[in-house]
Amino acid sequence: MTHYIWQTPDWPNFQLNYDALSIPLGRCRHLQGQLFQQIRALGMELERNTQLEALTQEAVQTAAIEGERLNADSVRSSIAKRLGLPSAGLPQPRRDVDGLVDVLLDATDNNPQPLTTERLKGWHAALFPSGYSGLYKIRVADWRETQMQIISGPAGREKVHYEAPPAEKIEQEMQKLLTWWQDTVPTKAVIDPVVRAGIAHYWFVAIHPFDDGNGRIARALTDMALAQADGATKRCYSMSATIIENRNSYYQVLEQTSKGTGNLSTWMLWFLDCYEKSMLHTQKTMEKVLGISRFWQHVAPLAMNERQRKVVRKLLETGEGGFTGGLTAKKYLAMTKTSRATGTRDLADLVAKGILLSEGERAGTRYELNWELAKKG
Repeated sequence: MTHYIWQTPDWPNFQLNYDALSIPLGRCRHLQGQLFQQIRALGMELERNTQLEALTQEAVQTAAIEGERLNADSVRSSIAKRLGLPSAGLPQPRRDVDGLVDVLLDATDNNPQPLTTERLKGWHAALFPSGYSGLYKIRVADWRETQMQIISGPAGREKVHYEAPPAEKIEQEMQKLLTWWQDTVPTKAVIDPVVRAGIAHYWFVAIHPFDDGNGRIARALTDMALAQADGATKRCYSMSATIIENRNSYYQVLEQTSKGTGNLSTWMLWFLDCYEKSMLHTQKTMEKVLGISRFWQHVAPLAMNERQRKVVRKLLETGEGGFTGGLTAKKYLAMTKTSRATGTRDLADLVAKGILLSEGERAGTRYELNWELAKKG
């Protein structure tokens, strides 16, 4: 009896309703061209800063989809070092954070290189440098040896949402996927490159070849396919940031497709909508990067010590209204590890120079960045 898509006779010959996909695909193509014109107009330094923002979002959110919380500053530090951007004042990243960043950058920067079994297993090793996923030891850099089920619910009343192909079939299934990948690279014009990215994402998730990390690697594959579609090695938008905003529908459409007969149209419509939203979000990211650049240009003549710069950078990265409860003297001391007297002088100096605006009195004083400096041309 057929329960799952991989058990159907035509697997993995997927069907798509291209008539239904044509309009959203056209919107994505239009936005794609528009976005890359805007990015090229930024100039090299601002383009790298936009990439830093996008990659930070991608790394933090792709982990968050799997329930893992990463420190954004630690991720930013790892990416900044690899992009040759300043990382002073940022924390030293953990090995697994560096590993995730390495995977994302390899997927995009080296996207023309062949996708092989060894490369995928290398990505998996980078994600789990300790050999553990949380408290549990897993099989690292090799296909799983056990049956995989996605379940929910309490013990004794579990609901099985999906069951992946048996472990003994993984090598065969992955070879089909890798052969298709090489046969459909954009230069061969066999399939629309964005549609190809959506198929690759779903296909890898359906096989679920590893003990853990399948979602992260599937999204890295998506990044790689989209970088090939863009014809660029620099990624300035984050699919994972959009996926986590729509996480429930992401899992619902995956489950629905996995219990289907091989038609990926519903999944592809969801994927194209996600892709479109991610590019629209990048336009906001570029506005943020431009605002930060304008801010530093305005304050360049004003002297700031490293403590002050660290806090100002944090406020800029968090964005307007994003610092919960505003900046207080207590938070400033915690961030800079300085004395109360020094912190008080630092804050008063920033207010006097117009870099910070203050509101309230004494212990109730709150500070906000002077965002007008980021908006002035």
